[in-house]
Amino acid sequence: MHFKLHAKLIGLCAGLLISTGLQAQMVELDRVVAIVDNDVIMASQVEERVNSVRAQLSQGGSRELPPTEEIRKQVMDRLILESIQLQMGERAGIQIDDASLNQTMQQLAERNGVTLEQFRAALERDGISYSQAREQVRREMIINRVRQRRVAERIQVSDQEVRNFLNSEMGRYQTSADYRLAMIVLPVSETASNEQARRQAEMAEQIHRELQEGADFTRLAVSRSGGEHALEGGELGWRKAAQLPPEFANAVDRLEIGGITPPLRSPVGFHILKLLDKRGGDNLLVDEFNVRHILIKPSEIRSEAEAAQLIQRLYERISNGESFETLARSFSEDPGTALNGGSLDWITADAMVPEFRDTMLSTPKGTVSAPFQSQFGWHILQVLDQREVDMTDEMREQQARNMLQNRKFDEELQSWLQEIRDEAYIEIKS
Repeated sequence: MHFKLHAKLIGLCAGLLISTGLQAQMVELDRVVAIVDNDVIMASQVEERVNSVRAQLSQGGSRELPPTEEIRKQVMDRLILESIQLQMGERAGIQIDDASLNQTMQQLAERNGVTLEQFRAALERDGISYSQAREQVRREMIINRVRQRRVAERIQVSDQEVRNFLNSEMGRYQTSADYRLAMIVLPVSETASNEQARRQAEMAEQIHRELQEGADFTRLAVSRSGGEHALEGGELGWRKAAQLPPEFANAVDRLEIGGITPPLRSPVGFHILKLLDKRGGDNLLVDEFNVRHILIKPSEIRSEAEAAQLIQRLYERISNGESFETLARSFSEDPGTALNGGSLDWITADAMVPEFRDTMLSTPKGTVSAPFQSQFGWHILQVLDQREVDMTDEMREQQARNMLQNRKFDEELQSWLQEIRDEAYIEIKS
């Protein structure tokens, strides 16, 4: 089996950039094509990326590729921006530890539907060494952290913006319930006689009775449905409530997971729907956690390693009996929680960044986590309590706020990238 992962990796990674260690490996005929602040871009880097982009476009099915010079110009612009951001990350002391990098490589393999060993072998078959791929991913992770720190802090979403979005047609659609459905269809053509329609209605009622008596929905869909998804057991995947005809949406909304509707008439026939899963919508019960934390951030005067050492010392002091609350007030660099002893009050897992969420979920109530790193810096946290609450309205508001923040992030990112390019020293060599 040959896995075509080269193009996918290019899409996920920024690409292999110049570093001091690599310069010594450059062949003598290589040359500098651009100076970017304290970094240089080599001709070999540009050509390597150009070839990768051409391969990606070819594998993507593009019949006519853009002229090579146009690709080369785009590649040069991309490498310049990447260089600027990587230098910003270096000055801020941002580093990616091996544990985080290994976890990301594992996730990339899983996303491609292969094991890590298969992923490694496929990369090498496509001419990419695993160590080179790791460096590509490491650089992309650094760039992402730089962007989160520098761009996210420029974004504000007001409560009024959230309310306006929730009241808009798009907002109601985006925050409505999602249903994972399967469907059995008994078609009735426009030219069918009343007798033919009646027989299909009777057949739909018979299938519905069999399902109520315990017959397998998938088997009946494969053998008796006339819908295009019959061979998939009738499964339609996820659908927004707003995507369904009103009668279908109303019927599905009344179902428990695993339930089936009675036969429903539409202009094209009779339909029986099964609710396989549901997310969002009304009566959303979620787990909340009462958590406090201490945040230590790398900065211009504190390296990543020094931040890690400080959070470790604070963890040891708490383990030896010192007050978490007192140390949070004295040391935490989260301005929103430090004065409250690090308290985040009641929060949901989905509201937190992945590293914080995963640590919080795996930390028993009343205990303090080991130090861990997120895009914001180094943390330790303590789970004080846990409860289940109806968070329908709150979750809709948070979902809306996240959507607005993501939209503003994309817009602000382009503005920020232009700013940092304008501020950098860039010299293009002929």
